[in-house]
Amino acid sequence: MAQPSPAGAAAPAAPAPESGISRSMVLLMAFAVGAIVADLYYVQPLLPDLSADLGGSADTVGLSVTVTQLGYAAGLILLVPLGDLLANRALVVGMLTVGSVALAATAAAPGPLALLLSLAVVGLSSTAINVLIQLAASLARDHERGRVVGTLMTGLFLGVLLARTVAGAVGELAGWRAVYILGAVLIAALAVALRVKLPALSARGGSTYPRLLTSVVAIVRREPFLRRRMAFGFAGFAAFQLLWTSLPFLLSGDPYRYSSATIGLFGLVGAAGVLCAQVAGRLLDRGLAHPATGVLALCLATAWALAFAGRTELIVLVIGIVLLDIGVQGVHVLNQTRIYVYEPAIRARVTTAYMTAYFLGGAFGGGLAVSLVPRAGWAGVCIAGGALAAVTTLLWLTDRRVAEPAPPQ
Repeated sequence: MAQPSPAGAAAPAAPAPESGISRSMVLLMAFAVGAIVADLYYVQPLLPDLSADLGGSADTVGLSVTVTQLGYAAGLILLVPLGDLLANRALVVGMLTVGSVALAATAAAPGPLALLLSLAVVGLSSTAINVLIQLAASLARDHERGRVVGTLMTGLFLGVLLARTVAGAVGELAGWRAVYILGAVLIAALAVALRVKLPALSARGGSTYPRLLTSVVAIVRREPFLRRRMAFGFAGFAAFQLLWTSLPFLLSGDPYRYSSATIGLFGLVGAAGVLCAQVAGRLLDRGLAHPATGVLALCLATAWALAFAGRTELIVLVIGIVLLDIGVQGVHVLNQTRIYVYEPAIRARVTTAYMTAYFLGGAFGGGLAVSLVPRAGWAGVCIAGGALAAVTTLLWLTDRRVAEPAPPQ
């Protein structure tokens, strides 16, 4: 069983309040998580509009997806561990304030470079999501923690799901800059609401920032089960971002010729992924995590075959998108649940390690899409996606060789 090193140990989490967490607070935090995560995905249906307005090439503007994900990954490494040292309310409000300013700067970007810089800060500050989820888990009583965290995760999935649709519709009506102006206003309002509503928990202390960061590396080195979950997460989210970054270019060209609003509606296809989250959790509770992962890996492989056929057949393309979202979201839910088998004292840092790998995979997938679309077209994208599905399948076939840590007593 993994134990935290003395140098990297954080102070124990404060016990949950006797009164737990109110339903209204849970809903506010779930809404906040959904609104914040949407900031990471607004750009995807807007890529053709950004390229036309800012005068950048598809390669350059397409990097906006990659730098946003890289910013998020940097925040997971550099900011989320601060939740073990600082008062969470102050940390969340500060991150949201920075995020609101960065969204406003995105709306005012005069060219591709300014756009990329501001979106990197948007990604960095959006890791307030993870601080909020950890805070909600700490505030909840033991018997309600699963429900509370599940509600916040539903808010997160809905934010991802609706972001593209909202961005496409607003972009069509008022231009892409209006999307980020509205985003900046919403995040600023949430910063004020959370400043008023979140409890003023004291800072924990008990360690130092450098020790927390180095202890994450030490945990990853000694935990093969965690490394395996990180590899699953990397490959899955890389496939997800590869599809959704490439898709607007397919749909805006022949034979579809869709507008940004219509492209944004394709985000609703991901509703199946949200529903899959509940099913995946129940299968894990029944001890079926391994076979469920195998089925989800098969969904990923089938999705890319259908996506290739869907380059000219809309219904086939939609079925492929549904299967890919089910596969990626299902594996992600299984991974996130299974890593909580580790000791409570290191769970925040285990989460940091897993989510860092997850979003680095997203940055890799987005960057791969930007490189492949102008050079290899949709066929190249689908071949790369098939290769990522093959990696996921290989990880599943060899997964039994890595023992799961025993739960804490």
